[in-house]
Amino acid sequence: MRCDLNADVGEADDDDGVAVERGLLNYVTSVHVACGGHAGDADSMWATVSAAVARGVRVGAHPSYPDREGFGRQTMELAARDLEAALVEQLTALVVVTEACGTAVHTVKAHGALYGEVAKGETAYDVFVSSVDRSCGPGTVLVLEAGSPAVTTARRQGRTVLEEGFCDRAYRADGGLVDRSQPGAVYADGATAAAQALDLVCRGTVQPRGGPPLALPVDTLCLHGDSPGALAMAAAVRRALEGAGVQVVAADLTVA
Repeated sequence: MRCDLNADVGEADDDDGVAVERGLLNYVTSVHVACGGHAGDADSMWATVSAAVARGVRVGAHPSYPDREGFGRQTMELAARDLEAALVEQLTALVVVTEACGTAVHTVKAHGALYGEVAKGETAYDVFVSSVDRSCGPGTVLVLEAGSPAVTTARRQGRTVLEEGFCDRAYRADGGLVDRSQPGAVYADGATAAAQALDLVCRGTVQPRGGPPLALPVDTLCLHGDSPGALAMAAAVRRALEGAGVQVVAADLTVA
């Protein structure tokens, strides 16, 4: 068994948050870097990508709705051309940084509300894919919500996809994530996150709220740097996976 462990980074706005993000590089095998939509700027992208490259961590992009005030967590009603323009601007900015740092944007994962809209496999997905291809090159690997309609669509199109699960978020019975506004939606306990990581990777299931276990095979697991006790949680998850014989390594991006 093997699994990629990823974190969303380049989002911190203070020294303590940056320190947590840098600490996560000791545990994860890939990162998705905020590129100006919900967080991040040229300086943070440069610092984050440089730190990831120095640790041998694979770099991906984390674009969002152009919504810094709401941290990209509210759906925006944008014309397709306007959303594509915003995403292309974000992705192109990160491509410039990665090239300067001697790496590339290997994967792209939408952030927040856009992540959920892309997962539906409808208009937002089409705009997302077009933006990725224009900015990062055709065939760039997509990181999509595990089990979502977008995964089916992408694979039908012959795209390489990584199906993503979350070890620090609670799931609903329909396979979606419990809204962050609900109590317990974001885990604060490393043991809980580690147990969910083992279920997802070793058994291909997750225990949602209010329902039986769901089948949910994953290629990559996400940890959030802004979760309570994020570093301790990351350590617990990695320790649990390796203790179960899982190779925690960057995902193979060559197989569609």
